[in-house]
Amino acid sequence: MKTSFKTILGNVTLFACIALVSACSSDNDDQNPSPAINFTEIKGSGDINTQISAFRTLLGNPLNTTVNTTGRREINWDAVPDNQTNTDNFPGDFFNSTDPALPDGRKRGVIFSTPGKGLRVSGKDFSDAVSGHSEQFKAFSPARTFAAIGSNKMDLTFKIPGTSNAAFVRGFGAIFSDVDRDNISSIEFFEGDKSLGKFNVPARTDGNGFSFLGVVFPDNKVTRVTITSGSAGISGGYQYNANDDLVIMDDFFYSEPAAGQ
Repeated sequence: MKTSFKTILGNVTLFACIALVSACSSDNDDQNPSPAINFTEIKGSGDINTQISAFRTLLGNPLNTTVNTTGRREINWDAVPDNQTNTDNFPGDFFNSTDPALPDGRKRGVIFSTPGKGLRVSGKDFSDAVSGHSEQFKAFSPARTFAAIGSNKMDLTFKIPGTSNAAFVRGFGAIFSDVDRDNISSIEFFEGDKSLGKFNVPARTDGNGFSFLGVVFPDNKVTRVTITSGSAGISGGYQYNANDDLVIMDDFFYSEPAAGQ
């Protein structure tokens, strides 16, 4: 399989590389190799403002509040009402209501799901869900943060905002809080059932504990994203275990969802 990729590292310096991977090197070589997958990856930890700015530029302007053919969407959780905060039953379709009576802020074209117990938006940095560890969590854009409950896995699928029509995006990124270990937390991107690659979230490097990872695929249609946040899922009454790397998330960034055809 031939893979070409461009990576922007923590100092936002651009590197380019082309790798050729072959399962065998003799007469059995694949005469019809898979097409190259081009992507741009931006990641970093510590002060991540530069990485976020660069990723926003990649996704494009404007920041949309209604359906558009260009630009991007963002979710920072802070507009989630109190009655849907600090519970484990945050609706997975909260940000893609199809009710015409609801405001545009509820129609951002993304659906969340998890194999765990549920989803939680926290106004307390999960201090009421994680005993003995929550002081490590911080909100990048105060005060609400987000995580799956009972699992470290979460899927995102995309819709034309405000409708049930399937959509794709070109890129997605997220802010993570308290990634203690490399090669544990990740984002995997799919075009239908085909994986476009799994990308690891860098570990924290300062007291604030923020990490950022975002990837754009200019030539592919991302229809699903799987986030692995830490090595274990957060659950009510969790007791701290030093072997676990618990992780929560804050702001999400993605390109304007477009029709799947």
